[in-house]
Amino acid sequence: MDKGKRTRFLVIVGMILVLLLVGIIATNKGGEHRETLQEVMRDAVLHEDNKMYFFGLAVNPSLVSGYITTAILLVFALIVRIFALPRFKIVPGKFQALIEMWVGYFDNLAKTNSPHLNSILGAYVFAAGSYIFVGTIFELFGVQGLTTEGYPMAFPAPLADINGAIGMGVFSYLFIMSGGIIANKIKGVGLTLKEYSLPISMSFRLFGALLSGALVTELVYYTFCLSFVLPVIVGVLFTLIHAVVQAYVLTMLTSIYYGEVSEVHEKKKKEKKQSEVAAEA
Repeated sequence: MDKGKRTRFLVIVGMILVLLLVGIIATNKGGEHRETLQEVMRDAVLHEDNKMYFFGLAVNPSLVSGYITTAILLVFALIVRIFALPRFKIVPGKFQALIEMWVGYFDNLAKTNSPHLNSILGAYVFAAGSYIFVGTIFELFGVQGLTTEGYPMAFPAPLADINGAIGMGVFSYLFIMSGGIIANKIKGVGLTLKEYSLPISMSFRLFGALLSGALVTELVYYTFCLSFVLPVIVGVLFTLIHAVVQAYVLTMLTSIYYGEVSEVHEKKKKEKKQSEVAAEA
């Protein structure tokens, strides 16, 4: 692009930005908000309002999002198993390479952090990581439902509800405990209970990360000078970053602690004593 074309391009872009700014200032109305910013932020944390009907029960929208996310993953897995898997080749295509990379990452994560017991671990971290990632990305599609008061509302991420985040954290903790029981019997329970703060930290890490993205997006949206175009960029960036980071963090923590508690400590002590005896001899 020569200098003249570059100048004309910059002038056109500048004029468009000026016209957009003038339009925002001229209207001076922004969007019509049914709720104040304080009410939106409080409901994002407590979920006291904006409930939805689910089989006749008034529930938090995040619960419905969780069922939809689960259905999406199960249907996708079924389609891949029936139609795609039989057509996989030695030299993979793009879709096969993507699936293998997706599964292989969690399989390697399990084998690296728990080399002695990882067959079940790989399946769990794959399922948990996929659920967190897809559930967080689901929020971007803006699928809407009606609240109990008849207002339209986009479904939030499943883990944006503290109950969903606690459920994921506690279930991961119980799965870690199961690894300790399989390897060390009753002793594995004690090894797991030593990390008593783990379910709390995992739960609040998930909830806090997803909630912060929602609150920042709403804050930008309710600010007059920033409420045009920017909320879309902020919402997409926060959602993508949280989807990747939180899926990585929870699966990494689960695999690390699972590897620690599922290590057979009695055999380790016997091997140590045998090595000491051999060294003395």
